[in-house]
Amino acid sequence: MSEKVSNNKYYQFDNIYSQLLNKQDLNSETQIINYFDKMNLKEIEPTIQNIHKSIFEEDLSIVIDETVNLIFKELNQGKEENVIKQHVLTYINNHNINPKEIFIWLLNNQINPNSIYLIGYFHYYGIETKINRQNSFELYLKASELGNNLAQLELVNMYMDGEGVEIDHKKAFELSKVLEKGGTSSGINKLGYCYGNGIGTNIDVKKAFELYQKAADLGNIRALCNLGLFYKNGKVVTKDYDKAFELFKKSAEGEFSGGITMLGRCYELGIGVSADIKKAFELYQKAANLGNDVAQYNLALMYEIGNGIKNDMDKAIYWYKESAEQGNKHAQNKLSQAPFF
Repeated sequence: MSEKVSNNKYYQFDNIYSQLLNKQDLNSETQIINYFDKMNLKEIEPTIQNIHKSIFEEDLSIVIDETVNLIFKELNQGKEENVIKQHVLTYINNHNINPKEIFIWLLNNQINPNSIYLIGYFHYYGIETKINRQNSFELYLKASELGNNLAQLELVNMYMDGEGVEIDHKKAFELSKVLEKGGTSSGINKLGYCYGNGIGTNIDVKKAFELYQKAADLGNIRALCNLGLFYKNGKVVTKDYDKAFELFKKSAEGEFSGGITMLGRCYELGIGVSADIKKAFELYQKAANLGNDVAQYNLALMYEIGNGIKNDMDKAIYWYKESAEQGNKHAQNKLSQAPFF
């Protein structure tokens, strides 16, 4: 079985060594009024009148559509949520628009699936408002009912994690099947995750492999990492360290922190490549800085035992804490033991 981590959803890690875990109709006036009733009115001040006068509503509509397309594209590439969020903010800023301006406009103009989805996205990540996952879920559900595939992708995550709604693995599985039929690589990868881990269905490792292969062929960097684990561990296919290394390398080149971590693993143990502890350390450091809890744990362990680097207990404790704060049980166990408590 695998364990999910919030910032690296739907890829799988291995259990050898330290851990390496296998971790989108508010159109009517009545509906809009009901939505506003749920919100603190202070959140919607200033009003639309305060938006920069040089910004035309047509321009905002274009930026909103392009922002949603950016999110959809990068999710299907397998990029991580925190990376996509930063790209969204950069894109908005590059158009000389303040995110607050878009947020205000969205509050007053929930006129199509994209605008409904995007205000849900702002609530989910606390962009110009407080984080409110329940509001996000309700908005994603509305956008999904209007045919927004991106909202459906988000709903799969929320049903799996129980964010803004009770955990419902059956709904997560059914939505993933819909997305897989639509050919979205992220949906295909998530359906593979469902089959690989028994999420809303019986475990079918062969089916999971086939779906990861399908998503990987579409360039999804998370699926590349998942596929690499099958070749590394010899599940469904013959064990092939060279193939595993190649897949992890491709995933890492796409800047997926899971792929970077697994590539570090390969260099540490000499899997499909000559062992290189210094290279492993560099890769763990890179993935740790990207927020990967597994890499953070492995980096801490290297500092603790002085594996290829100078022993440094202060840095070891720092990275154990970073990993533990994300729910990493191995790191939490470390911190509960002498001399860490």
